[in-house]
Amino acid sequence: MYTKERQDPERVLSRGWWLRHIVVAACLLLAPTLAQAVPAYARQTQLPCTACHVGGFGPELTQFGRQFKLMGYTMKVGNQAKIPLSAMLVESFTHTRKAQATAPNTNFDTNNNFELQQASMFLAGRLSEHMGVFAQATYSQNGGLLGWDNADMRYARMFSHGSHTGIWGISVNNNPTVSDIFNTAPAWMYPYMAPDLAPGAPAAPMLFGGIGGQAIGASAYAQLDGKWYVEVGGYRSLSVAFLNHVNAGYDGKLAGAAPYARVAYTWNLPSGDFSIGGFLFDMKRGLVGADAAGNPVPLAGPTDHFNDLGLDSTYQYVDDSYALTFEGIYVNEQQKLNATFADGGSSNLHNSLQSLNLKGSYWYRNTYGLTLASFANNGSSDITLYGNNGSPNTQGGMLEFDYNPFGQATSWKEPYANMRLGLQYTFYSKFSGLVHNIDGTGRNASDNNTLYLYMWLAI
Repeated sequence: MYTKERQDPERVLSRGWWLRHIVVAACLLLAPTLAQAVPAYARQTQLPCTACHVGGFGPELTQFGRQFKLMGYTMKVGNQAKIPLSAMLVESFTHTRKAQATAPNTNFDTNNNFELQQASMFLAGRLSEHMGVFAQATYSQNGGLLGWDNADMRYARMFSHGSHTGIWGISVNNNPTVSDIFNTAPAWMYPYMAPDLAPGAPAAPMLFGGIGGQAIGASAYAQLDGKWYVEVGGYRSLSVAFLNHVNAGYDGKLAGAAPYARVAYTWNLPSGDFSIGGFLFDMKRGLVGADAAGNPVPLAGPTDHFNDLGLDSTYQYVDDSYALTFEGIYVNEQQKLNATFADGGSSNLHNSLQSLNLKGSYWYRNTYGLTLASFANNGSSDITLYGNNGSPNTQGGMLEFDYNPFGQATSWKEPYANMRLGLQYTFYSKFSGLVHNIDGTGRNASDNNTLYLYMWLAI
């Protein structure tokens, strides 16, 4: 969820604050915005949520779910009008191994926090024969604001040429990779639910939510013979006035259009598939300052350049009894910090970040789930940018157990009633480049280990 917080002008203008804010926000945004389960689509297609999703309901897509998205969310059964609305509620509890030095936000304690993490409304469904929409508005107790979340409007058609068939379409959206059909895409990757009141990695590449909710983009995509998937587009910054209206953050204005490209190839296997692909995202952005009232404003001058290249792969096996999925993504970001370095906000003109995320899941009858995951965020040492010892290197893993009492094809009130209970544990082997005394106060990396319990409802 993208939230807007009023900042102190002196803090906004301080050297390096803006970029530290960006990389931290990118990591925080990953967790609370990912989980998307939209029963409105099930009502439109008269199919259970399990037709499109692994694990009872969203966001992990089956092969059929990917095709439904590629076709612009337009598949419909019957002529009865269906209101394309859904709602989602997530209540959570967060416990860290050692209490944090300060509370994560106003009205929360340093440990053992209950939170209304998400309350969302969705406009999700067919608008016309070839056009459909997915749009989300979300309120969170952490921030206390209602704002826009991921949005994706599509126009799609099928085509054929000789022995080849395919789908082409156009997506207008507000977050690079939100248009993607694979769960290796940063906008949809695991964890689908994660704590927003616990410490997180201090840095991540811009592809991981760096301009999510702050820009508008358009991309053209095509799938050929159910194998090749190609998407090309670009993003531009939205105005500060508009972002204030939708309670979105603002981290600076993009210099021109930021190009985005995606390619993937899928091998269709018995009861499953295997895919491999890549990402490209390139952006230039200026510094952000504040006006007399403390509102963010773009600053004139040089821009920082971020170039992200990524590789990803996914494997999926699904049958009537169980589902097995494996996903991985590696992204390398090269940075030329023209603006930040000139402003004294970084020690280096050139920096880099690397992110590796791996995940494997097993679901039994879409009711009981087990997930194992690992992550490693590494990069250049920069004492001015990152503070402390100057390292962003953070590594660890996750273990999650899930139970879906509802959400299967034969569930009570299916597809109107969907529920998931999740127990997730995140552990750190390294945090900010250190194992011990990671912040100068004696706190160890393992003290950030987090136990997270959530209840996720979707109707």
